Amino acid sequence: MDLQEFERIAQEEFENLPEFLSSRMENVHIVVEDTDLGGARRRAGIRGGSFLLGLYEGVPLTRRGTGYGMYPILPDKITLFKQNIERVARTPEEIRLQIREVLIHEIAHHFGMDEKQIRDAGY
Repeated sequence: MDLQEFERIAQEEFENLPEFLSSRMENVHIVVEDTDLGGARRRAGIRGGSFLLGLYEGVPLTRRGTGYGMYPILPDKITLFKQNIERVARTPEEIRLQIREVLIHEIAHHFGMDEKQIRDAGY
């Protein structure tokens, strides 16, 4: 799948998220990168042969104090790693489902959930 098609699907899946998720997201930018060259894995503390499907970087809503936004601040970032998602999902339908699942997983981090809480919720 080419990058533009992947980005289009990611945008559609983001727009189709339940209102209770999308309406509460604040200052988040979603990007697609072709692959993780190792930097994201290091930042996430992942070693060895593992690979990332997505990564949340930012200040979760649960950790934003009263001073948040008092000065210019970069948006939180959710990155989807195209090649890694394509490694686990081969058909266009599987890719779409995987993108949605990764988005929800990373958005859960934005809401302050840790890995165990997200896994316990099924993502």
